Amino acid sequence: MMQPPKLHADMAAGVIARFLKAHGVDRIFALCGGHIMPMWMQCDAEGIRIIDVRDERAAVYMAHAYSELTGRLGVAMVTAGPGMTNAMTGIANAHTARASVLVLSGVPPQAQENRGALQDLPHVDMVRPITRYARTVREPALVLQELDEAVSRATGEGGDPGPVYLDFPTDTLRGTVPAPVQLAEHFQPKAPLVLQADADRINAAVELLWSAKRPLVITGRGARRAKKEINALLDQLGAVYLDTGESKGLVGDEHPSFIGAMRGAVMGEADLVITIGRKMDFQLAYGSPAVFSKAKLLRIADCPGELRDNRRGDVELFAHPAAAISAILKAAAQRIPATDKDWAHGMREQHESRSRKLRETMANAPSDSEGRIHPNRVLHELQARMKSDAVVVADGGDFLSFARVGLSGGSYLDPGSLGCIGVGTAFGVSASLAYPDRQVVVATGDGAFGFNAMEIDTAVRHGAKPLIVVANNGAWQIEVHDQTDTHGKVVGTRLQFADHAAMARAFGMHARRVERAEDLGAAIDEAMQNLPALLDVIVSPEAKSSDGKSGLAWIPELQPLSTWEVAEQQWRNAEAVK
Repeated sequence: MMQPPKLHADMAAGVIARFLKAHGVDRIFALCGGHIMPMWMQCDAEGIRIIDVRDERAAVYMAHAYSELTGRLGVAMVTAGPGMTNAMTGIANAHTARASVLVLSGVPPQAQENRGALQDLPHVDMVRPITRYARTVREPALVLQELDEAVSRATGEGGDPGPVYLDFPTDTLRGTVPAPVQLAEHFQPKAPLVLQADADRINAAVELLWSAKRPLVITGRGARRAKKEINALLDQLGAVYLDTGESKGLVGDEHPSFIGAMRGAVMGEADLVITIGRKMDFQLAYGSPAVFSKAKLLRIADCPGELRDNRRGDVELFAHPAAAISAILKAAAQRIPATDKDWAHGMREQHESRSRKLRETMANAPSDSEGRIHPNRVLHELQARMKSDAVVVADGGDFLSFARVGLSGGSYLDPGSLGCIGVGTAFGVSASLAYPDRQVVVATGDGAFGFNAMEIDTAVRHGAKPLIVVANNGAWQIEVHDQTDTHGKVVGTRLQFADHAAMARAFGMHARRVERAEDLGAAIDEAMQNLPALLDVIVSPEAKSSDGKSGLAWIPELQPLSTWEVAEQQWRNAEAVK
C-alpha cells in the first residue's frame, strides 16, 4: 500500500503551523478531512490545540467569538468542498461583523485540478465577496508571504478588518518550503498600527463637542479598545450614551451617561451624534435625518467602513478611537462644555425610571393560561444569578429581542447585523474555552438552538462550561406573530415542543426541562453548579417582543422599523416640496 510522504517541519504544512504558533495562535477551531490532514497534524505537533467541532459553520463561529472577545486572531480550519461551503455562513457573518478570522482549507492536488476530483470546487471564487483576502497558494515558497498578507488584512491593516481565506493543494502542503525563503520577518508578529488623527481635525472635533448642548455618543465594534478613553470623554463632556450589540458592556449600566432605555427619544433630540467605531447601518436607521433630526455628526473610526457609511460626518477622524479621544481630551484641556446638564440628567432619570419598571415587569411577568413561562421571567431569574463580568450570548429571533434588553454582563455577543441566528451555542463554547473562570450564559430561542445544537457535544468533549438556556416556545415565533397579524394564517413556522434536555443528557451534559415559573430559580442554581448545563424552559408563545411589534419581521421598504418607516416617508415628502 502506498504511503503519503512523512510530515516534517519544513514542508508547507509545517511552516504554516510554525507561522501560526509564532503569531500567538494557541487554538484552532476545526473539522478534519483528508485535504487538510497535513496542516492538522503539523498544528498538533506544534502544540496548537485543535477544538474539533461537529459542523464547519460552528468552527468559524467559534473563531469569530474568540476574536471578538479576546481581540486576537481567530483561526478556523475546514476541509475542501462541502467542508468549505458549510463554513460560508460563518465567513459571511464574520464579514458583516468585521471579525478578524483566518480560515484555512485545502483543495485537491494540482495534477487533479479541474478534472472532477473529490471535493474540487472553486473555493476562492465563492468566498472572495465575503472576505478581505482570498487566495489558493500553489507554490510552497509563497506560503509565508501569503499567510503574512492574509493576517495583516484580517486585522485591518490598510482597510476594514474581517475574515480572510487561504487554501492549499494537498501536494503543496506536502511540498518543502526552501530554507532561504523562510525569512524571520514573517515569523515575527507585528505590533498593531495605531492611527493618529490630524491635529486640525482634532481641534474641529473639540469645537463640535464642547459647543453641543445635547451630545449623544454611540459606540460599536471599533470602540472596544477605547473603554478607558470613552468613559473619560463621557465624564468630562457630560454627554449621554447609547451602546449597541457590538459594544454592550463597554460602559456600565451604572454610569450616569448611560441611557439605553431612552434610545428612541434621544436619537431625535440630540444636536450632535458622535459615532465611535460604529457603522450607521439599519440598527441606527442608516443615520437618516428623519430619525436623527438636524443633529450634526462627528465620526471616529480607524477603518473606512465605520467612518463614512450612509452619512458623512461634519468632522471625521480617521484614527484609532483611543488615540483620537485622548487627543481630544488633551486639546480641550479645562474648557467648560456647553452640554445642557438638565437635559442629560433628565434623560438619565427617565432611563432609570423605565429600567426600574422593566425590572419589576420582568420579575412579575405572568405565565400564560396554560402555565407556560413568560420569557421575561426567565431572563429575570438568570440576571439575578449572573456575575457582573459574565459573558452573555443572546441568540434567536423573538427571544433575542427580549434578551437584548433583559440581560447584561461584562461581555455580550449576538447574531449581529447579519441576523445570523444559530450562533449561540458555538459562541458560548468558544467563550467558555477562552475564559474558563467566567460565567458564560447562552440565552437562545429553540429555533436558533436547532441550527448548531450538536455543538453541545463539542462543549462536553472539550471541557467548556457554558450554561445554555433554551426558551422553548415551539415555533419561529416572530414569524408566527407576523403571519397571524399580517396574513391571518400560520404557515410552516410552528415547531414541536421538543425535549432539548433529553438530547443534552444523551451527550453527557447536565440538563433539565423547566415547565413552571416557581421551579426556575432552583433549576438555574443547580445548573450553575453542574456545568456545562442546559435548561429547556417551556415559554409562552403568546408573549410578543418589541421586535414582533415593530414591523421588523415584515420588512418595510425604507427603514427596518415601522415607526422609522413612517418618519422617513414624512421627511422625504416634506423635503420634496421645499
